[in-house]
Amino acid sequence: MPDRGGGPTGPRIRVGRPSRRVRTLLMTLGVLAVLGMAFTMFAGFWTDWLWYRSVHYSSVFTTTLSTKIGLFFVFGLLMALAVGFNIWLAHRLRPPLSAMSMEQQNLDRYRMGIAPYKKWLLLAITALVGLIAGASASSQWRTWLMWVNGVSFGQKDPQFKLDVSFFAFDLPWYRFLLGFGFAAVIVSVIAAALTHYLYGGLRVTSPGARATAAATGHLSVLLGVFVALKAVAYWLDRYGLAVKSSDFKATDNWTGLRYVDATAYLPAKTILFCIAVICALLFFATLWRRTWQLPVIGFGLMVLSAILIGGLYPALVQKFEVQPNEQAKEAPYVEKNLKATREAYGIEGTQVAEYSGKGNPDDKAKLRGKVDDAASIRIMDPNIVSPTFQQLQQMRNYYAFPTNLDVDRYTKDGKDQDTVIGLRELNLAGIPKKNWINNHFRYTHGYGVVAAKGTEVDSGGGPVFTESNLPSKGDLPRYQQQVYYGEKTTTYSIVGGPQKEIDYSDDDGEKTTSYRGDSGVDLSNPLNRAAYALSFGEPQILYSGAIGEGSKILYNRTPKQRVEAVAPWLTIDGDAYPAVVDGRIQWIVDAYTTTNGYPYASRTTLGDTTADSLTATNNSRAVVAQQNQVNYIRNSVKATVDAYTGDVKLYQWDTKDPVLKTWMKAFPGTVKDKSEISDTLMAHLRYPQDLFKVQRELLTRYHVEDANTFLSGSEVWQVPNDPTNESGDAVPPYYLSMKMPDQKEQSFSLTTTFTPNGRDNLAAFMAIDADASSAGYGKIRVLKLPTSTTVGGPKQVQSQFNSQQDIAETISLLSRGNSRVEYGNLLTVPLDGGLLYVEPVYVRGGGLKYPLLRKVLVSYDGRTAFENTLDEALSTVFGTKAPSTEPPPDEGDDTTKPPPSSTNPTVAQALDDAQKAFDEGQKALERKDLAGYAEAQKDLEAALKKAEDAQRAADQPAGGQNGDR
Repeated sequence: MPDRGGGPTGPRIRVGRPSRRVRTLLMTLGVLAVLGMAFTMFAGFWTDWLWYRSVHYSSVFTTTLSTKIGLFFVFGLLMALAVGFNIWLAHRLRPPLSAMSMEQQNLDRYRMGIAPYKKWLLLAITALVGLIAGASASSQWRTWLMWVNGVSFGQKDPQFKLDVSFFAFDLPWYRFLLGFGFAAVIVSVIAAALTHYLYGGLRVTSPGARATAAATGHLSVLLGVFVALKAVAYWLDRYGLAVKSSDFKATDNWTGLRYVDATAYLPAKTILFCIAVICALLFFATLWRRTWQLPVIGFGLMVLSAILIGGLYPALVQKFEVQPNEQAKEAPYVEKNLKATREAYGIEGTQVAEYSGKGNPDDKAKLRGKVDDAASIRIMDPNIVSPTFQQLQQMRNYYAFPTNLDVDRYTKDGKDQDTVIGLRELNLAGIPKKNWINNHFRYTHGYGVVAAKGTEVDSGGGPVFTESNLPSKGDLPRYQQQVYYGEKTTTYSIVGGPQKEIDYSDDDGEKTTSYRGDSGVDLSNPLNRAAYALSFGEPQILYSGAIGEGSKILYNRTPKQRVEAVAPWLTIDGDAYPAVVDGRIQWIVDAYTTTNGYPYASRTTLGDTTADSLTATNNSRAVVAQQNQVNYIRNSVKATVDAYTGDVKLYQWDTKDPVLKTWMKAFPGTVKDKSEISDTLMAHLRYPQDLFKVQRELLTRYHVEDANTFLSGSEVWQVPNDPTNESGDAVPPYYLSMKMPDQKEQSFSLTTTFTPNGRDNLAAFMAIDADASSAGYGKIRVLKLPTSTTVGGPKQVQSQFNSQQDIAETISLLSRGNSRVEYGNLLTVPLDGGLLYVEPVYVRGGGLKYPLLRKVLVSYDGRTAFENTLDEALSTVFGTKAPSTEPPPDEGDDTTKPPPSSTNPTVAQALDDAQKAFDEGQKALERKDLAGYAEAQKDLEAALKKAEDAQRAADQPAGGQNGDR
């Protein structure tokens, strides 16, 4: 049927067409612009594909891309069809009569204007809404993959008796479908209403009926669909109560049903579902009745019911039934929350034991003898001594160590030894001459491991290195020393081509190398070079003569970047750490599977619970996805990244985790079996810090198992602020080899302390077995201090240190001039019923740019010592020296160990001078002789510098270019 139209038409004005040359030029420019945009889009896609193929995870790229494309086209097409069909139907149902009012006569102009372009306009509108809907749907690829691959949790929620997988995997997808349906209906209603209005089916000011029967029926059906979807929403809301968060007096982010939810909201949602179904049927009935009277009345009743039944009634129940007897009403639901939260965060097996916190002072000699058995006390703080490593082992300005070093374990003479370790990584800021060739071709990698004993310092207060110098050598077995992938390696490098790379430098000059690893993307292909030139915004990649046969580009070079890229469904721990494993430097990365849909388990925000005094000053240690709210977390994957090849391996760690099993179904072949972890790698795996911090935050409230105690809040703890600095942030957890009271021997552990909420005294001490190779790995032990007595917490112990006059005066003297005192980690060790506190104190004295250990603070059962060494401080606190463990000398053996001077007289003499200067300085402190102390500090600095230079000269190799040791 032809469109209605009318009105005067003016004379046609013929506009001159542009010349053929101009048209050809414009067409050429248009084609070039389209081709340019197409190649730009293709370049991003192509470089991503090449990178994933280079790391042998192309299936991750193809699965993710195909899922996004599939969702884009399916839901984009559904939205386009829904909107397009309703526009077409509204146009088809337009009234045939001519306009009889000024309103319709004015609309005739628009009808006439769009008449020649109706089909194109319809296609444009449907394409636009389809593109928007498709783009939105493609972002739900994780939701789709979890729904279609979801596996059972094997446990049911306490309210609806449904498997937890329904809430974790199914419900999010159903909510997305529901949201998409609402969007499709709303857009369709708007489009249909505008079309009906344009063609006279709806009238605003015209006399007579406001809508034709056809328009009434069409819009009523759409509104009926909308109300039907609302009925589905009410039904899903019933299940949503199990994962709904709310503020509750016992805790923030409370999740799950409470009394008012179970007795008021749940039946209200069921009633509203029934009312919505009836209301939807009334809207559908307008196809026959041709009036909106009944559906409008029904819709009004539904809105009123939502206010009264869904809002007012639950409020009355809360006010008059719950509040007068809240403890009794809420207790059964709190018990469900306690059980679910402890299960979801893996803290259900926490062993809480009473601990007096008061030692037995009668037998001091016995206590002194127990110290070494209780813990291998680490006085080398990895978060303080990085500048010392930098100063003594940087060797060249283009190397650097991370701000915070790591703690690991290495075996020496059959015994595990806590070790502070760091890599000498590439530091582009220290390149002597910066240009494109140097930045990306010549300086491409770091070199070597530097490690020191965690429990010892040398005579000058510096680290006792077990692996040092350049090339690095020491106690570690031979390993590939070049570091092409590291935490500080954030730019791309082009390697393996005609341009040689600087390996390291010694007294004989630069040693060069050429990368021979199998990682990186080949740049010998002109297409690849063009794509990377465009993607990186660096045109020199396209034409540089430094790129040739064998050239490869390395990028995405930090361990976290690589693991996150090949496993985008994982949340990455904030602290990757290096280890020498089977002749390679391997970065070890802990990764988590999470969900926000575990019924009754309270939520936590990862960025908040993993923040501490270290993350406040070092952003690289922050957890990925800072604002992610989760209520289930597992350290389900241990990943490694080879520092030379960049090879990424994912190992299944938690073999029972249903979330990991789901992702392994979605991405088959990407995660290796746990049995493939070698024994040498297992020896370096440890319990991750970020998971520990999440669990300790939950345990501040969820260490109790009684609902009434939980509701009263009388047993709420808090993680104390770090007393060693003024950041005001939580104390970080510390790795330490120690023995809890129920253990027979020391175990590599992760520890923390708790204080009562709003108080500074100690409430509890927590340790978890962090040694992955041990049978008790992951076991959480909490020592709960009595509430009837007061045991000093970290802040009080630190205040006790600082308030003692002799200690305060010594600290003041150490801080004079250009010196600065830095407090190390305040370690807590359970010892014979009491708690031993140990804190190393470092000084950056005079012109020294790095901290050296000068004093050790020790406290036990109220007694405090501040001495030059840990042994002296312990002896002072316990009033006796440690029993000797050295065997008596064999009088028949007249062989003696040669003095250090027989090996390197210059170093030995310098160290002797340093020790004398240190002793003189201590004597000056005791005499309160500031001038004498300052002079001794200068002598000490000069002696240490002399020893450092002499040792470096002695250790420099005569040559050698091989990166292997």
